[in-house]
Amino acid sequence: MDWGTELWDQFDVIERHTQWGLDLLDRYVKFVKERTEVEQAYAKQLRSLVKKYLPKRPAKDDPESKFSQQQSFLQILQEVNDFAGQRELVAENLSVRVCLELAKYSQEMKQERKMHFQEGRRAQQQLESGFKQLENSKRKFERDCREAEKAAQTAERLDQDINATKADVEKAKQQAHLRSHMAEESKNEYAAQLQRFNRDQAHFYFSQMPQIFDKLQNMDERRATHLGAGYGLLSEAELQVVPIIAKCLEGMKVAAAAVDAKNDSQVLIELHKSGFARPSDVEFEDFSQPMNRVPSDSSLGTPSDGRPELRGPARSSRAKRWPFSKKNKTVVTEDFSHLPPEQQRKRLQQQLEDRNRELQKEVDQREALKKMKDVYEKTPQMGDPASLEPQITETLNNIERLKLEVQKYEAWLAEAESRVLSNRGDSLSRHTRPPDPPASAPPDSSSSSNSGSQDNKESSEEPSLEGQDTPIYTEFDEDFEEEPASPIGHCVAIYHFEGSSEGTISMAEGEDLSLMEEDKGDGWTRVRRKQGGEGYVPTSYLRVTIN
Repeated sequence: MDWGTELWDQFDVIERHTQWGLDLLDRYVKFVKERTEVEQAYAKQLRSLVKKYLPKRPAKDDPESKFSQQQSFLQILQEVNDFAGQRELVAENLSVRVCLELAKYSQEMKQERKMHFQEGRRAQQQLESGFKQLENSKRKFERDCREAEKAAQTAERLDQDINATKADVEKAKQQAHLRSHMAEESKNEYAAQLQRFNRDQAHFYFSQMPQIFDKLQNMDERRATHLGAGYGLLSEAELQVVPIIAKCLEGMKVAAAAVDAKNDSQVLIELHKSGFARPSDVEFEDFSQPMNRVPSDSSLGTPSDGRPELRGPARSSRAKRWPFSKKNKTVVTEDFSHLPPEQQRKRLQQQLEDRNRELQKEVDQREALKKMKDVYEKTPQMGDPASLEPQITETLNNIERLKLEVQKYEAWLAEAESRVLSNRGDSLSRHTRPPDPPASAPPDSSSSSNSGSQDNKESSEEPSLEGQDTPIYTEFDEDFEEEPASPIGHCVAIYHFEGSSEGTISMAEGEDLSLMEEDKGDGWTRVRRKQGGEGYVPTSYLRVTIN
C-alpha cells in the first residue's frame, strides 16, 4: 500500500503528517542536546568535587598519604574522576553522532519535502489553469449558441414580416449563418479543451500526484528509519562506556577492601614513634631529716652538683612526663634535633639516602662526562673537549659537597642511633627489673617514717601505686624464663649492630636471624641468633619476613 494510491485525495493530510515528522526529529535533536548539557554539567560538577577533596600537598610531603584509608579515598576520587570522563565521552558522542548528524539530516529532509510539495503545487496549478481554460471555452460556446439562436429567430421573424425588405431579410439570414458558424467553432474548441483537460486531469490524479506522494512517503519512511537509529544511538553511547564505568566501580570496590586498620595503626606508630623512654618511677624522698637528705637518682629535683639532671630524652623536661600537655613551638634545626629520637633517626636516614642518591647521580654524570671527553679527544670533529671542563668542574664540586653532607648526616645519624639505643637499653633495664618491695629498704632511722608514709599511700592511693609498681614489659621476664618459643618468622640484618645495652644482642650485617617477637611500636624487635642467644635489635636494621 502506498500513499499515491490510497491517499490520492489527502494532500493536506500528507502535508501535515510530513511536517509533524520533521518537527518530531527536531524535538529529539533538541532533547539530545539538552541531555548532553546535563551530562557535561554532571561531569563538570564531579570533577570540581574531586578537585575540592584532593589533598593540597604532594603525596611525598603529606604523611596522611601513607595510611591505607587515605590511599583508598584518593583512589576513589580518581575513579570518580575517571567516571566523570566517561560522562563527558557520552556527551561528546551524543553531540557529534546525534545532534550534529540528525540536525544536518533534518535540514536535508526539509529541503526535499519543500521540493516535492512545490512540484505538486505546480502540477495542481497547471490543472487549475486548464480547468479555467475549459470553463472559458464552455462559456464562450454557450454564449455563441445563444447568439446563433437569437440571430436565427431574428432572420425567421424578418422572413415572415411582409413589411421587411428583401435586403433586411438577406442580411438577417447572413447574420444567423455567421452566428451559427461561430457557435460551431466554439463547440469544437470547447470539445477540444474538454478533451485536453480530461487528459491532464487523469495524468494529474493517476500519475503525477501519486509519484509525488510516493516520493513523500519514501522520504518520510527514511526519516523515521533515521530517527529510530538516532534513538538507538542514545543507548549505544551509554553501552560504549559501560565497561569503563564497571572498571571504575570495581576500582572503588577494591579501594574499599584495601583499607587495613591494623596497617594504619602500624603506620601511625612508624610516623610518630618518638623513641623516648618512659618516665621512671618517682621514688620516695625522706624529708624527716633534711640535714641528711640525699637526692635520689630518679628525683625530679636538681642534683647536689648544681647541674640539671640529664638522664635521657624521656626525662629532659617535665613536658615529656605529661604526654597530653600543650607543646611549645619548636625551632626546626638542620639535624632534626627538635624531633623525638626515633623521628630524628628516620628523617636523618631519609636525608642520608637522598644525599647518597644525589651523590651516585653526580658520580654517574662525572663518568659520562669523562667518557664524552675521551671521545671528543679521540674524535675532535664530534666536539671540543674543553667545552666539557666547566661541567666536569661543577660535577666535581657537587660530589665534594655531597660527600661532606653525607659525612655530616652519617655523624648525626650515629648520634641519633646512640640516643635511641640508650633510651631502649634504659627502658628495658628499668621495666624488666621487678620492683623493690617496701621491706627491702635499709633499716635506718627513717624507715619508720618511710613505712608510715608508705602505708598512707597504700591506703589512699592504692590504684596509682599499682600502676607505678607494675612493670610495663612484664612479658619480657616471662619470655626469658619460659622454655624457648618457636620463631614466628625470619629476618636478615641489613646493618651491623653492636648490642651493648642490657637486653640487646649483637648481629653482623647479612646475618640470618629467627624472629621471636614483632616490633610493638617502640622500634625494637626480639630475635634469636643461630649460634644461640636472644635479645632486642633495632627494627630498622632488619628485613623481616613473617611466617
